[in-house]
Amino acid sequence: MTKTYSELIRLPTFEERFEYLKLSGVVSRETFGSHRWLNQVLYSSKEWRDIRNQIIIRDDSCDLACPDRKLYSHVYIHHINPLTESDVLNRSSSIFDLNNLVCVSYDTHQAIHYGDIGLLTPSKPIKRTKNDTSPWRLV
Repeated sequence: MTKTYSELIRLPTFEERFEYLKLSGVVSRETFGSHRWLNQVLYSSKEWRDIRNQIIIRDDSCDLACPDRKLYSHVYIHHINPLTESDVLNRSSSIFDLNNLVCVSYDTHQAIHYGDIGLLTPSKPIKRTKNDTSPWRLV
């Protein structure tokens, strides 16, 4: 099943978007394996940098394009449908397809590939209580 950005943004919550995208795999094995140099060539190209900037502007630098999840540094661009070695070698249109790209944080990117929502940082601050920064003290 091919997934799209158009479908993704119809989902109202970050968690639903994560579930839509999660791969439950191992990073790099399915995509490039021992040919990681291919993605380094791709991601350092001017064409990629230009499309990357378009995606950041479109998604307003928000994790999974969720307005309440602003990314202030280290914005990653995730291919919704993972690339293969063949895609890169043959310059597949899916590489630069705006409907196949979305902004993510590093943690979200890892969680998508491993299929583990536990890798994500909470979106809301943890409520602090008296002495919670001193675990050896009893409250």
